[in-house]
Amino acid sequence: MPMPANDIVDMVMRGIPDAQVTITDLRGDQNHYAITVVSPSFSGLSRPAQHKRVYTALGHHVGTTIHALSITTQTEGSSHA
Repeated sequence: MPMPANDIVDMVMRGIPDAQVTITDLRGDQNHYAITVVSPSFSGLSRPAQHKRVYTALGHHVGTTIHALSITTQTEGSSHA
C-alpha cells in the first residue's frame, strides 16, 4: 500500500520537531521518494546517525509502505548526503 508524501513529512516532523522537510515522489507512485531533512539537531552527529534519526521517525514504514527512500540530511548552513 503506497504512502502519501504528506504522511511521511508528518512522521519526520513528529520525530524531529525542529526539522525542515522537503520530499519528492520520484516516480509518481507514492512508493519511491527522495527526502531532504534539515535540522539543527543533526549538528555534531555523523551522517549515519542523522539518517538513523530519520529512519527512526519513519518506523517500520521504510521497506514496507515506503518501498524506496533516498535521504539527504543537513544541519543549517552545511550539507551532508
